[in-house]
Amino acid sequence: MAVKLLALAGSAREQSFNKKLARAAALSAESAGANVTFVDLNDYAMPLYHGDLEAKEGVPEASRGLRKLLRETDGLLIASPEYNGFVTPLLVNTFDWLSRKDGDESGLDLFKGKYGVLMSASPGPLGGIRSLAAARQFITTLGVTLLPEQLAVSRAHEAFDEAGSLKDEGQRSRLDGMTQRLVTTLSALEHA
Repeated sequence: MAVKLLALAGSAREQSFNKKLARAAALSAESAGANVTFVDLNDYAMPLYHGDLEAKEGVPEASRGLRKLLRETDGLLIASPEYNGFVTPLLVNTFDWLSRKDGDESGLDLFKGKYGVLMSASPGPLGGIRSLAAARQFITTLGVTLLPEQLAVSRAHEAFDEAGSLKDEGQRSRLDGMTQRLVTTLSALEHA
């Protein structure tokens, strides 16, 4: 049975470089034998997390659809943009809502046992690398095991070709290595 992965980017922008990177990672993982679902967080819009709102209305309906996808997946391909050297509010807010209890289901249980890879793309010279440490910290706190390899794509406005692939052979090779390792790791765990 094929490994199931969820690919997403912490950006709402239609032409987001991180959405392009998440899609490139999805294609790479599919080439490695995974079944990948790309999620655009615009399709799962949620209000800013607020405890009083949660107490009054419960978790947003949009989070339930995303929870279902997360429940059915083995791992994550996460493209985390950098806003002022930090993780985007969209990514944090999405994971905040997903981690909340909904009825009898613990949100944190959705993340346990999941594996993932982390990447970033930015028009700047560092490729968003400053945000990856913070993203790694909060995502692993939820229970996701992130593989040590990560990718920071600098000059992202020049990094992708018309088809959405990374132009640089070294970056493509690194991305392929990351996704291959994730698929191999999850396949080995499934058969252990």
